[in-house]
Amino acid sequence: MAHASLPSNRLAQETSPYLQQHAHNPVDWYPWGPEALSRAKAEQKPILVSIGYAACHWCHVMERESFENAAVAAVMNTHFVCIKVDREERPDVDQIYMDAVHAMGLQGGWPLNVFLTSEAKPFYGGTYFPKGNWVKLLENIGQAYAGEHRAELEQSAERFMEVIGASELQKYGAQNRNAAQEADYTALQAIGVAPETGPAGVSEEEFKLLVYNLGVQFDRERGGMNRAPKFPMPSIWRFLLRAHAISGSQVVLNQAVLTLREMAWGGIYDQAHGGFARYSVDGEWLAPHFEKMLYDNGQLVSLYSEAFQITQDELFRDVVYDTIEFIRLELTNAEGGFYSSLDADSEGEEGKFYVFTKDELREILGDEEPLFSDYYNCTALGNWEHGRNILHRRETDESFAAAHQLAPGLVPELVASWKQKIMAVRATRVRPGLDDKILTGWNALMLQGLTDAYRAFAEPEFLVMAEHNARFIEANLVDGRRLYRTCKDGRASISGFLEDYALVIQAYISLYEVSFAENWLQRAEALTEYVLEQFFDAEETLFFYTDSSAEPLIARKKELFDNVIPASNSVMAHNLRRLGRHLENVRYTDLATAMLAQVRHLVVKEPQHLTNWASLYAALLRPGAEVAIIGPQADEFREELQRSFLFDTVVAGTESTSALPLLKLLKPGGPDRTAVHVCRNQACLAPVFSVAEAQQALTQV
Repeated sequence: MAHASLPSNRLAQETSPYLQQHAHNPVDWYPWGPEALSRAKAEQKPILVSIGYAACHWCHVMERESFENAAVAAVMNTHFVCIKVDREERPDVDQIYMDAVHAMGLQGGWPLNVFLTSEAKPFYGGTYFPKGNWVKLLENIGQAYAGEHRAELEQSAERFMEVIGASELQKYGAQNRNAAQEADYTALQAIGVAPETGPAGVSEEEFKLLVYNLGVQFDRERGGMNRAPKFPMPSIWRFLLRAHAISGSQVVLNQAVLTLREMAWGGIYDQAHGGFARYSVDGEWLAPHFEKMLYDNGQLVSLYSEAFQITQDELFRDVVYDTIEFIRLELTNAEGGFYSSLDADSEGEEGKFYVFTKDELREILGDEEPLFSDYYNCTALGNWEHGRNILHRRETDESFAAAHQLAPGLVPELVASWKQKIMAVRATRVRPGLDDKILTGWNALMLQGLTDAYRAFAEPEFLVMAEHNARFIEANLVDGRRLYRTCKDGRASISGFLEDYALVIQAYISLYEVSFAENWLQRAEALTEYVLEQFFDAEETLFFYTDSSAEPLIARKKELFDNVIPASNSVMAHNLRRLGRHLENVRYTDLATAMLAQVRHLVVKEPQHLTNWASLYAALLRPGAEVAIIGPQADEFREELQRSFLFDTVVAGTESTSALPLLKLLKPGGPDRTAVHVCRNQACLAPVFSVAEAQQALTQV
């Protein structure tokens, strides 16, 4: 990175650590905004938009090779208005220009470098370019735009604009679903099957096809999807837990458990300190791309917590506790906000902080090194680059103890001692860079993870962290009825996107369900009403990604596909269903059903890209119950009841009385008695007065 004593460009005034990393480049960088766009129009110069994020390894490489080079910067400054974008702060800008690169038939990724007309319309792009290729490309495009080929480039931009401007429903054929579904039903009827459809047209037969279509993509040996690199993709495995809940399929559960075990044993998981890296470059979960992102870890805490509820696997418990401890120590500020990420690099080398040579391990562990190296699969040649080893496991503690003739209880003690020694050495190393900006949606994912962990383990500290974070969001990221996207050093900025609203609403509903503090449900309702007013497109029965009052871009997009973070539209559909049931608001529940109906055929056809939608499909196919707990032991009953995995079940409660629709007409069992009411489809069973009876009632409705 350039030294801070060098002259600064405009990025020095930005709050984003990624933009600040480029503040001393000789490139005349602008942040995204009216100043840069106006200059491009005034001077009729093309725009270069370069998009990345603070923990991105290849972003750093391109900066070192090109953006810190005065000669390269001179070419950029001569021909272009140059704009740097932090994709985490401005996912709306990133989404549009990533779509453009895909429309060009190119592979997307970061750094994302896109060339635009002076009207901000894209005509060419790519990802990482080596310095020589980059300079040649800059000169060719700069000369072509300034010369006789400008009209051709602008025509190309107009063609790409047609693709960018189309909605996801139009592009991927979901609006032609009726004809396609008709063909599906004709085929089913030809073999004597007439599907019975429920809300949004869901059916048992179609759900089986959905699960089958997803299953053909699985890696049956090492878990995950059958490809490399491998991303954790939590929404896929959370869907399998839900598919198991409604079908009882052991095959489905086994695939989820295999994936979670292999990830927890792999190098993608930090064996010494907890927390997951963003992805594995190989198909075995061994060699991670070492950056640790808040959004991954929040979702994986949810996933492993739910898997523990179903399996009671102690490995999953350990992952949850260690990952939350990593978040607490490494990514939490004093006010309860969560930072965004840790970099992949330290001292200019990817992963250097985390890996060890065999000689280093001998020095750290002495006589215990051979046993340690067997446990974590470390070798003299190294299992990674330059003779270094990534710690990873290949067997259970019980199996390891048997193979080495150790008492079974000794292995956890050894592992705990080894971790302390490894962490003591890490403490002397140069740490990876911290992206200390706070993103609203990502904080909400971690908040959701903490509520899911609290459900599974009833660990008081998890609820304390969750409530602390929710108060931080309210104090720092709320502006009246609106949310901000980000804050750093006490300065909030950028209007919230649908992702921020959807994920905060989701987390607040969950926080209510684990605390019975009604203010969180009220806040969820208020934010939902704002989203309906400012983001909703009634024409497609979906939500736009941006607020109607936000800065207009060249296209206003909707987020349909579930990716590493589930699509904001699928999260909102779940929210409307959950909140509608809590508040007995049919407008909400009907809209959730209508949203799934819009995409249902696509969910069945391409479930690997729509697994959060698929979880909603499962919920509409086999609706869960509403549980109302009223009486002096409401909290104790809730805590015990929620230790089990309760699919599509909403839980409300109060120690005395409440105006909430689920509670206001119900009574406790008496002055010293707590009643549990289990309801479904606007009908309740007789109240019961113990958790065991409530669990039994849940199996009956």
